[in-house]
Amino acid sequence: MQKSYEDILEASLPQYIRKDICALKEGYKSESPVLDCLFCELQGSVNSAVHSGEISEEQAVYIRSKYLNMEN
Repeated sequence: MQKSYEDILEASLPQYIRKDICALKEGYKSESPVLDCLFCELQGSVNSAVHSGEISEEQAVYIRSKYLNMEN
């Protein structure tokens, strides 16, 4: 089975961003009262990772669009 380009972008994310994505998904699923905190945690992790060179700007845009409903 061939991986999609989006799968490749996500597969190379640092573990802490993957953890934040999972927490945000679970927060949506459980209607968490701290959903805003989970959202901000992922946003901050993505910003930090792109500025430190751990992820590309392309990955950051993809994650922001897919999980944070943010446009460029």
